[in-house]
Amino acid sequence: MSKTAPKTYITSGHSACPGCCDIFAAKFALMGAGPNCIIVNPTGCLEVTSTPYPKSAWQVPWIHSLFENGGAVASGVEAGLKALGKKDDIKVIAIAGDGATMDIGIRSISGAFERGHDFTYICMDNEAYMNTGVQRSSGTPFDASTTTSPPGKFSFGNPLPKKNMPAIMAAHGSPYVATTTIGFPRDMIRKVKKATEIMGPTYIHAHAPCTTGWGFDTSKTLEVARLAVETCLWPLYEMENGQITQARKIKNPRPVEEYLRAQKRFQHLFTMEGGEEEIKKIQAMADWNIEYYGLQ
Repeated sequence: MSKTAPKTYITSGHSACPGCCDIFAAKFALMGAGPNCIIVNPTGCLEVTSTPYPKSAWQVPWIHSLFENGGAVASGVEAGLKALGKKDDIKVIAIAGDGATMDIGIRSISGAFERGHDFTYICMDNEAYMNTGVQRSSGTPFDASTTTSPPGKFSFGNPLPKKNMPAIMAAHGSPYVATTTIGFPRDMIRKVKKATEIMGPTYIHAHAPCTTGWGFDTSKTLEVARLAVETCLWPLYEMENGQITQARKIKNPRPVEEYLRAQKRFQHLFTMEGGEEEIKKIQAMADWNIEYYGLQ
């Protein structure tokens, strides 16, 4: 970033792993949102590592909600600020993992978006329940190995595709939905800034590779994140009022094999009989993204 880069509002004092995706995500989100915000953070890796009692790495007001009620707490904060006449001056932002967003917390998020509360929800998608032992979530990609979807005699890992959470939030009538990644900081900062400046419930889905749960060297977090985009397995796009308005073009997509080889959670695809066919299925998913989102 340049010398004029926005200030970050999460600092040292956390206990996250080296190369932790969640700290990157929080840092870039706050660089986009600025200091006049209140953060609602459900249970998860970010909550646990950023607030080891009695310390806090947050330089803005921060609230820990339960695993399942981030959307409800964020909507309550927004309603309270409105009652006090302060909503125009303060942004409300919920930041949570894929489990708290796509699984256990989806009910309260759905309610908050249906009611039209003016806040931004950011999902840091590290594609499993990392804080409790790398269990599968509905954000876990096809064929990935987790502790509850291990490969073996009858399985190549997770048998189901990722839940399309951005499409679900767009279907709620959100005026702005976007995907981003910690691998492209400027993209994430810009989209968070845009989301927080739009009236109504807005949603950001951020790809966040986990060095521990995915199995790669701690120095490779951003490299793996960029590979997901360059192989078209993680398309970067924006939706406004339900329509895709912008997508990042990938001139020469890299084969998905490069992304899969970089992570321990997919290594079984290169050693098990039939793994080659599974890789072809994943390549087909990337090819579908290219066609559907207009990535070329």
